[in-house]
Amino acid sequence: MSELPSARRTASLLENAVRTVVRGQDAALRNILACLAAGGHALVEDVPGTGKTTLAKAIARSVGGAGFKRVQFTPDLLPGDILGVSIFDPRTQEFRFRPGPVFADILLADEINRASPRTQSALLEAMAERQATIDGERHDLDGLFFVIATQNPVEFRGTYPLPEAQMDRFMIQSRLGYVTAEEERAILSDQIHRHPVDTLEPVVNRDELVALLEATRGVRISDELRGYIVDIVSSTRTRDEVQLAASPRASLALMKMAQALSLFEGRDFVVPETIQAVAADVIAHRMVISPEAKLSGVTGRQVVENILLELPVPV
Repeated sequence: MSELPSARRTASLLENAVRTVVRGQDAALRNILACLAAGGHALVEDVPGTGKTTLAKAIARSVGGAGFKRVQFTPDLLPGDILGVSIFDPRTQEFRFRPGPVFADILLADEINRASPRTQSALLEAMAERQATIDGERHDLDGLFFVIATQNPVEFRGTYPLPEAQMDRFMIQSRLGYVTAEEERAILSDQIHRHPVDTLEPVVNRDELVALLEATRGVRISDELRGYIVDIVSSTRTRDEVQLAASPRASLALMKMAQALSLFEGRDFVVPETIQAVAADVIAHRMVISPEAKLSGVTGRQVVENILLELPVPV
């Protein structure tokens, strides 16, 4: 397709720009950008100080003309603080809707699990259907609506686990992790005078990003690989250690992520290795591990990795 070379150029420019700010996180960075290109939402979980917020700000600054909003989630945050409220105008004797930060192209939900479950759920409709219902009236969100949420591990003080229904709305859950000592020294050098994100200039515009989203759907994926995706996801439903398995939404997410990631890898078709590389990020957070297995140290990522080892790979 004629738009694929242009889309690959957009993907490359975006990735290279963000890499100048976020060091040592190449795999996670590419997956999160692929999630954006696939039209999904990303949840980044890690301990404080690993660059989660910097990553989100770098992505937003790299796209010219895209509206960016940040919400710092706290225990006293209310749903209206995210969605917006209707305010009575005494001059016109009418209510006027004042949109909240959810009406943006890119929304950073910072430390999302520090807010109450009620407030966390305020994002559910917006993420799933790209609309918000306020005072009984539906408000459509922009077609580029992308949520990148950060959270600290749930064992941290003052955090609330996200509801399973909301976890399922995130296309991927990724972790950045600690960088090497050499990369950490480079980070210190980068920030001697100022933070590099402050000098980051847009490398693509909003229209080019929208075109990238459209082109992602044109990446070819064979019938055999679609069947492979279904086999991976459906295998979670037969595991004794899994209490709540992945739904067909996980299959759709894995297919879209594989298509988008293929573009970032410079191909216009999907290969099995791309599916395997992103499967754990797409599926693991959607499952609930049984209490017995959790006590034994079993995690969702381990379950997915075992499934990948057991299933035959299409040739």
